[in-house]
Amino acid sequence: MADPSSYRPKPGQIPDSPGVYKFRDEHRRVIYVGKAKNLRQRVANYFQDLANLHPRTRTMVTTAASVEWTVVSTEVEALQLEYSWIKEFDPRFNVKYRDDKSYPYLAVTLNEDFPRVQVMRGAKKKGVRYFGPYGHAWAIRETVDLMLRVFPVRTCSAGVFKNAARTGRPCLLGYIGKCSAPCVGRVTPEEHRELAEDFCDFMAGRTGTYIRRLEKDMMQAAEEMEYERAARLRDDVEALRRAMEKSAVVLADATDADLIAVAEDELEAAVQIFHVRGGRVRGQRGWVTDKVEAVDTAGLVEHALQQLYGEETGDSVPKEVLVPALPEDSEAVAQWLAGRRGSQVSLRIPQRGDKKDLMATVQRNALQALGLHKTKRASDLTTRSRALEEISEALGLDTAPLRIECYDISHLQGDDVVASMVVFEDGLARKSEYRRFQIKGFEGQDDVRSMHEVIGRRFKRYLQDKERTGEWEETPAPAGPAPTGLAPTDPAPTGAVPAVDDTGSEPREDDGRPKRFAYPPQLVVVDGGQPQVAAAKRALDELGIDDIAVCGLAKRLEEVWLPDDDDPVVMPRSSEGLYLLQRIRDEAHRFAITYQRAKRAKRIRSSPLDDVAGLGETRKQALIKHFGSVKKLRQATIDEICEVPGIGRRTAESLAAALASTAPAAPAVNTATGEIIEDDDGGTS
Repeated sequence: MADPSSYRPKPGQIPDSPGVYKFRDEHRRVIYVGKAKNLRQRVANYFQDLANLHPRTRTMVTTAASVEWTVVSTEVEALQLEYSWIKEFDPRFNVKYRDDKSYPYLAVTLNEDFPRVQVMRGAKKKGVRYFGPYGHAWAIRETVDLMLRVFPVRTCSAGVFKNAARTGRPCLLGYIGKCSAPCVGRVTPEEHRELAEDFCDFMAGRTGTYIRRLEKDMMQAAEEMEYERAARLRDDVEALRRAMEKSAVVLADATDADLIAVAEDELEAAVQIFHVRGGRVRGQRGWVTDKVEAVDTAGLVEHALQQLYGEETGDSVPKEVLVPALPEDSEAVAQWLAGRRGSQVSLRIPQRGDKKDLMATVQRNALQALGLHKTKRASDLTTRSRALEEISEALGLDTAPLRIECYDISHLQGDDVVASMVVFEDGLARKSEYRRFQIKGFEGQDDVRSMHEVIGRRFKRYLQDKERTGEWEETPAPAGPAPTGLAPTDPAPTGAVPAVDDTGSEPREDDGRPKRFAYPPQLVVVDGGQPQVAAAKRALDELGIDDIAVCGLAKRLEEVWLPDDDDPVVMPRSSEGLYLLQRIRDEAHRFAITYQRAKRAKRIRSSPLDDVAGLGETRKQALIKHFGSVKKLRQATIDEICEVPGIGRRTAESLAAALASTAPAAPAVNTATGEIIEDDDGGTS
């Protein structure tokens, strides 16, 4: 535990202007980001008597090892910079709201030649108009189904659209009148885009004008005795009204507002947002968060506004934002929102009337969400805590291992030998810190030697990072041979980070991001028994590291092995600690075998062109397209190769030399007929 006085800035050193400050821990990771109108006053508050600080603030300042700040011109700039840093550094002591699910939106792809209406989740894309979010995808589909009668916009995928255009026959929706069938030319691109824009206008809340126009057209058609057209318009009006009934009127027509409510207790908080457009509730969403910093309702509202509108622009930010408490710098926040929208935004607390009544409804939703979250999480949090305590007791650790790293070796009969490192923090997977290794120190199958190499390489990088950041005076010299560098690898699967090349460019050291290998675990788990554990311990001893516990989990009897112990630790089968170790081991195995299979698949699909330096995928495809196969390319002259767009003479010479050095395999022979089977060698070798 650090003493805050050891890194307290000198009196007068901190400026008294607006700015943003960062606290870092001993490993240089940013653990807290804050902003202030007056940096000197705000930062000085953290260095008062610890007994006077809030318990969470006390934990933060004793975890930190340094503080730094950046001066800005205005409070609005401070707000923007704080949001950017929280998003970039992910500080552990800042409030971060977690979506309890991925909310679906109704999206209209106005960036396409023929806009499409569909359900979308995830990050928003440029040129797409979004409505929502909705609680359920089926609610979107029901609404769209009613509106397609009036606005027959395309809803099909690109494949279905192209197939219909090729065959000249529209899909079923085109035949029943719920699609204008632009795929077969029933409407022009301009007419279809106008339909899509009318659809967007109606969804945006401009409903009354459109319905009145349809009613007027219906009456006119009836007067002109066009009864079939009048009946069609009557049904259209009814369909639109049914669609509107799905979102009841809650505020005056044309009101665009977001209502934000907060429910909180000592440990957690829940935020609920109602999106009102055109006087109707068009969407709802909710977040929950741990109160890891000393923050009041106003602070929670400010964090919610940052997360809700930090990536939004234009009409996505409403004219009016109603909150239960105003942020401390409410004028700066309102200015920031106005900058995101491009026009004035009203940020206020509703005092009376319909808006206050609706806010009470949002507040009830927030209370229910917090209660539901606590009910679901209580058992999970208790179980994780019990598992970590059981591991600590079984292994004789001083404290519960909050960060656990697990390593596994994977290969196929000695080929493509790789290793994985997975990280669990507080009993949960931290996929952004997973790593992968290629075994480079030797060839063949030797799991014990591979484990020694991987552990040595990982913790050698840890010591190098400590030395570069000045966390110690001297670096212990390894007793054994220096571990080899990490090998550059293929792109990692989703949710993982690629392996690192020690010989390549170094990561930025002072930007606050978690460095590749700079944060040590309290416990290292290896997949295997006593030999693998001994190899891992030996690697740590050679580097002079004695404050990291090591154990192994053997698959056969699920025994836990410790270094220098002849007998394993047998944890009860019903133990939560054993179950957590099994989950971590199985995750390391999954990650390792996924990488090993990817490497093997790439090797099988390899081509002689892969060995040519400076030849990327685009130029490889251009060469194969030009010559038809690698065999014909091998027979081409340098001048003929230079005829391919993008291929210079130097590249052509390198290519010709590489192909000449890789002689083609002997031709296959049909043993029944004696016929030589020509191998076109089109893309593999």
